[in-house]
Amino acid sequence: MAPSAIYASEQPPLLPASGAALEAISDAIDTVNKLKGLSSPIAAYDSKPKFDSAKDKACFRQYETACERVRTFYSEQHARQTVEHNLRMRAHFFDPARKREEMTIWQAMERLNTLIDDSDPDTELSQIQHLLQSAEAIRRDGKPRWMQVTGLVHDLGKLMLFFKGCSTGQWDVVGDTFPVGCKWDEKCVFVEAFGPNPDREHPMYGTKNGIYTPGKGIDQFMMSWGHDEFLYLVLKDQSVLPKEALAMIRYHSFYPWHYEGAYKEFMADGDEVLLKAVQAFNPYDLYSKTDEEPDVERLKPYYMELIDEFFPQKVLRW
Repeated sequence: MAPSAIYASEQPPLLPASGAALEAISDAIDTVNKLKGLSSPIAAYDSKPKFDSAKDKACFRQYETACERVRTFYSEQHARQTVEHNLRMRAHFFDPARKREEMTIWQAMERLNTLIDDSDPDTELSQIQHLLQSAEAIRRDGKPRWMQVTGLVHDLGKLMLFFKGCSTGQWDVVGDTFPVGCKWDEKCVFVEAFGPNPDREHPMYGTKNGIYTPGKGIDQFMMSWGHDEFLYLVLKDQSVLPKEALAMIRYHSFYPWHYEGAYKEFMADGDEVLLKAVQAFNPYDLYSKTDEEPDVERLKPYYMELIDEFFPQKVLRW
């Protein structure tokens, strides 16, 4: 299909946002990643995390016993994350006619709370408290202020469920991410589920390198559409976050790269710094959720100060 036809194609209807369903599949996906025995090496920012030293990661079941709903989720995601879909979603995001809601970071956190309030099957905590848990774990380990605020905001891309035309279901909001437009690496989770994807038989997209050039850098990738990419596009020009923080946001679900070591042939000089940043962030994303309830009102002044520091324009266009 010609690019003009892709851009002109009808936007799929926005499905009703189900907070409980989204968090259930999101938690199940996190569990699958824990089952792999993830313990990312830490470099750059700076030391090995201390917050999770008492957690028994060995108690998780083996990866192969992942629940059926996760397999079902990836069957749909892998079959539908095509180049055509990704071009269409980006065209919609950048469309000058798209009405972009305006909110501060804290307002966005409160908005996310209304999406998934009381929905988490594993804990009674609100989404704001989940975000604060990640940020507080980073803070307790003495990591930089920019990394603390990154922990605070990293899941705000899930707000895309609220915005018309920005998602079509759970499958293009959560889950592991990967580049589209080239052959999927064997290290991708449930790689066999890519079988029905029409890009598999495309003369360019189905080849090893596809539309990309080895050694040119990971920023050439068109990453599969989801909350990581959505938030990156929102924040990259509306914050003063360093490149390491933006990499943490954009690639924290890119497990084939930052954990499995796939796609490294596409990296350029400087990408190793970004890889180390994402690896440093991963434990705080994956292991910080507990039932210990943060005191939101006590912590809010500190994090409002961080928000003002790294989002000086205060009101963001989403």
